[in-house]
Amino acid sequence: MGEANEYQVRRATVADVPGLVDLLLQVCAVHAEGRPDLFVMGARKYSDAELCALMSNESRPVFVAVEGDRVLGHAFCVIEDFRGSNNMQPVVTVYIDDICVDESVRGQGVATALYRHVVDFARGVGAHNVTLNVWSCNPGARAFYEKMGMVPYKVGMEQVLD
Repeated sequence: MGEANEYQVRRATVADVPGLVDLLLQVCAVHAEGRPDLFVMGARKYSDAELCALMSNESRPVFVAVEGDRVLGHAFCVIEDFRGSNNMQPVVTVYIDDICVDESVRGQGVATALYRHVVDFARGVGAHNVTLNVWSCNPGARAFYEKMGMVPYKVGMEQVLD
């Protein structure tokens, strides 16, 4: 494995659910290690039924990077349409809700292939921008997104209460 173009990136299907489940568990583990006060170790964001429902939701595309039948990474997206907003410019945004690469192939171009696919998809739907949130406890992810050309556009802040 090596360059990003060695991986096929496509829309996820129901057949990809087992691979997606494994990746969702990996995402949760990273977050639970960094923020155990917020995330539950061993949990995942979506149930099997919710994953299957996402596959048919055109406003919530899910992309997978695959090599053969093996799911190497995913990008869960949300198309946000502000064209009817009272206070926002009339733009469409593609929000990356979740992105993960299997820990066994990290650093081998899979995330780059996924990210570039999402950017191409966003251009294809006429989006103004691509956005995402990155947890402060995951500096490697932030560095990756900055390498891809992303810049902070808003900052989430908190005060944990005892």
